[in-house]
Amino acid sequence: MPIAALVFVLLAGIGLAVQAPTNAALARTSGSVLLAALASFVAGSVVLALTWAAIDRTSPAALRGAPAWAWAGGLYGACFVAAMAYAAPRLGLATTLTIAIASQLATALVLDHFGLFGLRAAPISVGKVVGVVLVLAGVVLVRRG
Repeated sequence: MPIAALVFVLLAGIGLAVQAPTNAALARTSGSVLLAALASFVAGSVVLALTWAAIDRTSPAALRGAPAWAWAGGLYGACFVAAMAYAAPRLGLATTLTIAIASQLATALVLDHFGLFGLRAAPISVGKVVGVVLVLAGVVLVRRG
């Protein structure tokens, strides 16, 4: 397992955990979950644009060959950010994150199994299903406190 990838994913996980209460604070201050999500995406887009301009500079023309479905990633991200900002103060951060992670894992099993969206097919196994079931059990335990 490449160490850099592992470190980036660990940091991304920390970022996701901190993102929900951060965006919830924006929503609470502004009175709008959608405005909070928009502000979050604008800030993130500025950081990405500056980073791209400083170190990458791949031509935007390279995106012309992307399949139509590949453009939906921003939509999923926007919905996720808004849902987390809405749910975290109402359900609690741990419950919100465990539900999100459980749904991500269940979806990942299906996507991997069928090799959808250009993924390498990785058949569902009993061990993988048991792992997701354990996460779902964790959702129930976290929710019950």
